[in-house]
Order: sequence, then structure tokens, then C-alpha cells
Amino acid sequence: VPGSSDYYLGSVISYSNEVKIDQLGVKKSAIEEKGAVSKEVVEQMAMGVREKLGADIALATSGIAGPDGGSEEKPVGTVWIALAAAEGVYSRKFNFEKNRGRNIRRASLSALSMLRRYFQGKLFD
Repeated sequence: VPGSSDYYLGSVISYSNEVKIDQLGVKKSAIEEKGAVSKEVVEQMAMGVREKLGADIALATSGIAGPDGGSEEKPVGTVWIALAAAEGVYSRKFNFEKNRGRNIRRASLSALSMLRRYFQGKLFD
């Protein structure tokens, strides 16, 4: 989008746990105790991205898109999304379906919707 460099600083793709730990400051103990797809980890990811990039706002997602990789506790389609801002960190768990492509799209749209709600002043109500 032309002009997006006025407000978009960049991103960190932290697919591996090592990148989450080394680049975003996620505590190894959080990953070991709660798993990479968890409230604790996604919130630490969002805070880490915000700090690393010097951003006012950061979004983070972590999930099991599929088609494999799920468990009884965290089935395929489980996604955590967090937004970190000066006011604090907000996170939410989503349970999508077993279709990888749709899960990725829905997670992206849900993260953008979270950002929209933040700008509308409705996120930290």
C-alpha cells in the first residue's frame, strides 16, 4: 500500500521456538510449560515485537493451522492473537476449523479486526 511506511515498521516471523526466545524475548519456561500456542507465549511475542521494533502497537499470532499438528487439548484451528500497546496487552483465543488456508486467512483478519477495535477504543473496555 503506497505510504504504508509512514505507519508500518516491519515484522518478525518467529515460526521456531528459538526465534521466539532469542529475538522476541519469550521465556523458554513459558513455551515448555504452556506451549507455543498459548496466551502467555503470544502475549510475550507481541510485547517483544513492540520492543524490538520500537513500535507503538504490535500484533502477534500463534496457532495450529493444520492440517496436522493438533492435539486433544489444542486441536487444529486453535489460534491465539495478542495486541501489545502502551495501555497493556490484550489477547484472545480463537477456535477455527481444520482447513489450513482458511485458518491462516481467518487469523489474519481476526488480528486486523483486533487492531481496528483498538483504534475505535473498544479493545480495553
